[in-house]
Amino acid sequence: MHTELDHSEVEHCIHDAIGWALTKDTDRLFSIMAQDDDLFIFHPDSRSTIMGFPAFKNLGERSWLRDEFKATDYAIRDLRINFSRLGDTAWYSCHLDDHALWNGQPCGWDDCRWTGTLEKRDGKWVIVQMHFSFARDE
Repeated sequence: MHTELDHSEVEHCIHDAIGWALTKDTDRLFSIMAQDDDLFIFHPDSRSTIMGFPAFKNLGERSWLRDEFKATDYAIRDLRINFSRLGDTAWYSCHLDDHALWNGQPCGWDDCRWTGTLEKRDGKWVIVQMHFSFARDE
């Protein structure tokens, strides 16, 4: 069973998984990610699949933790959050706009489909899985 506080904390984690970059609050980012091999992230490209927290930190050190990267804004739309019957797992889906500058050049995503899973571990919600994709109609 989940509480309103659980819902609020999960929603905050989801927003902070992207919003941390506006202030480069890496302490917050790392605190909401599973810091073990359970962390798994699918990006839209085939080169950025992340398996485990060390790989997550490594990708960050090569990209969004560098001075060349500056987040400019983000928006989360149509956020849906569901909880398991026991209340210790949550999953979400939404649409994401995420914009930044790399060496002063605009980059980012518009209308990205973003899904993920969080677990409540030792009383704290952490992200264990995320998937980013773009719809393609053929």
